[in-house]
Amino acid sequence: MQLNFDKFNFQVKTENNTNYIFDCIRKKYVKLTPEEWVRQHCIHQLLQNGFPEGRLSVERNFPKSKKRYDLAYLNKEGVPSLLVECKAPKVTIDETTLNQVSGYVYLQNVKYVLLTNGLTHFLITRNDDKLEIVQDFPIFSKISN
Repeated sequence: MQLNFDKFNFQVKTENNTNYIFDCIRKKYVKLTPEEWVRQHCIHQLLQNGFPEGRLSVERNFPKSKKRYDLAYLNKEGVPSLLVECKAPKVTIDETTLNQVSGYVYLQNVKYVLLTNGLTHFLITRNDDKLEIVQDFPIFSKISN
């Protein structure tokens, strides 16, 4: 399936009838699921858009929580300032999914949350206590801190 990202070359391998894709952040092959396909495209797009590889974090627990994020950009203090929630392409992004991730802005005190199913991208930004949702993909120079 063609996703709404630039084209990238991925390292993919098959073992025991299971496909794996190389994750350049985790430095290992991971099982290639529809959600992982979106996450890997998202990682490569963030890198192409200027985000430093050393500040991207994949599938880690939130501080002081058992919940995990899909992908995050960490600021200079090592705190997430952009959270990315990846969904499989067949998952429709609607009000329910937007409400789910907009809660991350307040619960995790982040300024930006990107929600994507690979076809549609929504960037949620917090200005004071007001949320703004734009259909856009982040560029490092516009949101870095």
